[in-house]
Amino acid sequence: MEWNQLFDSTREPETKDITAYIGEGEPLYTELRSYLEKSYNVKPKASYSSCSAQPGWNVKYQKSGKSLCTIYPMEGFFIVLVVIGAKETAEAEAGVTLEAFTPYLQELYQNTPFSLGGRWLMIQVTSPEVLEDVKKLIALRVKPKN
Repeated sequence: MEWNQLFDSTREPETKDITAYIGEGEPLYTELRSYLEKSYNVKPKASYSSCSAQPGWNVKYQKSGKSLCTIYPMEGFFIVLVVIGAKETAEAEAGVTLEAFTPYLQELYQNTPFSLGGRWLMIQVTSPEVLEDVKKLIALRVKPKN
């Protein structure tokens, strides 16, 4: 069953519901949450979206009013939205930086047009390597405290 059908706008999921739905991707999800909470001293915020692209409950992380990322639970994995703005685009495209990412992320980046002030990267986190890409992209947006 689809995530937005399991938990409609009146029924906010708990962390255990999210990890159960993510299933085999749960260790990567838990690692990302731990990284964000320790490196940025932030807490997750559940939010419901009616957006047709990815409807349902998601988990947002923000630092000082700036979005770090939004996590969308999927069956067996999760998607992380990271918006790379104009400032980060220059840094990401400085050659060496973009080459440090997996071929998957490089292709996603190249195929995602710049619009609405940035590249809205919807990253399917299915491996530890892609999770590391996500961490590097978030660090481009906001430097971690440690």
